[in-house]
Amino acid sequence: MKRTRQRDNDLERTLRSELHKRGLRYRLHCKAVGNRRTVDIAFIAARVAVFVDGCFWHGCPEHGTWPKNNAEWWRNKIEKNIERDRDTDRQLRLAGWDVIRVWEHEDAARAAGRVGKAVRQRLIQREKTRP
Repeated sequence: MKRTRQRDNDLERTLRSELHKRGLRYRLHCKAVGNRRTVDIAFIAARVAVFVDGCFWHGCPEHGTWPKNNAEWWRNKIEKNIERDRDTDRQLRLAGWDVIRVWEHEDAARAAGRVGKAVRQRLIQREKTRP
């Protein structure tokens, strides 16, 4: 489990490559709200935060599993991760951010399309509200 990369894992790098191919520029692993939690991929101007979540660690409803060894400890750990994710989403939304979560099982090109659409919509909205 220690070998699982928290940053710059395969899916995250593939997603970033897809986003870059589409002309989207972003910041990596930055703090968007005044706490210790960081956003995996952040589009500052559009205020779009993207998180790349592992199915096991973040309790994917489709692919998440519950280990049998030390089951209670793992259940608590994963449920706390889910709770923290929801709290992070809430804090970011209250601060005016759009939050997108990409599961590790998702196709990177499809996820990049979803992210790109959200970024473009937010930038268009921002331009409309400027004086």
